[in-house]
Amino acid sequence: MSFSTKIRRKVKIRKVKMSFETIMKQVIPYTEITVSRLIFALILLVMGFILSKYIIHVFRRGLQKTRIPDLTVQFLTHFLSILLYVIIILIFLKSLNFDVDSYVLGVSAAIGIVLGLGLQDTFTNLTAGVCVAAIRPIDMGETVTVNGQTGKVRSVGIMSTELLTLDNQLITVPNKLVWGSSIVNMTRMPTRRVSVDIGISYSSSLEKATGIAFNLMKTHPLVLKEPEPAVVTTELANSSINLQLRAWAKTEEMGTVKNDLVTGIFDAYTKEGIEIPFPQMDINIKEIKPKEGRKYTTEQDMKVQEEKIVLEEGLNVEGLY
Repeated sequence: MSFSTKIRRKVKIRKVKMSFETIMKQVIPYTEITVSRLIFALILLVMGFILSKYIIHVFRRGLQKTRIPDLTVQFLTHFLSILLYVIIILIFLKSLNFDVDSYVLGVSAAIGIVLGLGLQDTFTNLTAGVCVAAIRPIDMGETVTVNGQTGKVRSVGIMSTELLTLDNQLITVPNKLVWGSSIVNMTRMPTRRVSVDIGISYSSSLEKATGIAFNLMKTHPLVLKEPEPAVVTTELANSSINLQLRAWAKTEEMGTVKNDLVTGIFDAYTKEGIEIPFPQMDINIKEIKPKEGRKYTTEQDMKVQEEKIVLEEGLNVEGLY
């Protein structure tokens, strides 16, 4: 390559640099972004993101080796990732000769104004998320009822909590509602009581019905021996004596135990002749008799005459037939 060719190439490169710097000054005034500075900033940005991924991975692995719950690990990892990304972006802007200090002060002032103008909920959700992750009223995989919504805890983020319902619907609940409402945790305790309600007729033997129900629970392999199962009379209703079967089981076996007790008590009562009553209503239909002197020859004629009687006496036609 000749000397003149090298000179021309350097001139072209310098023109490109000058054109780029001119464009950048027009797009972002009051800045001095050169090509070399931009390349250096991009290298820092890429290296920063790679390094942050490694730091987050090491941080997560370190927490997982401790006794810290998965929910807290997830929350802290998410929080650290956001913090690292903000730092990387600030370093990137600083390398481009931006006045980062002024931007930070400006952003802080803007955040204060935004919070004062009505976005306090964002800060409230963030604070509530920290409280939920630290105190752990709920944990990953637990089935809970929060703010009237029931489901399995899928994740607790910085701003919201996700629940997965039994029919596979995803519910997102803001953290301020999670922290500010009563929480029913259905799976945290190792054992729970199973209750089955059933009614027997007044003509059936209460002692016999109670004995059958108690024996059913006593012989069930998944019903715990302690606390001991029980059968209690809960109500003397209009048409039935209401009983309640109470048995204790492991939390994960509750559904199986309840299903077995419901079907088992029905089969046992049916086999032993214990009547299970159901609501019923007696309806009496009053017959309209013809007046004296009126004779009906056929069924059709009788129907016509009955309609005339109804009209004459002002009766309600609906429900006659």
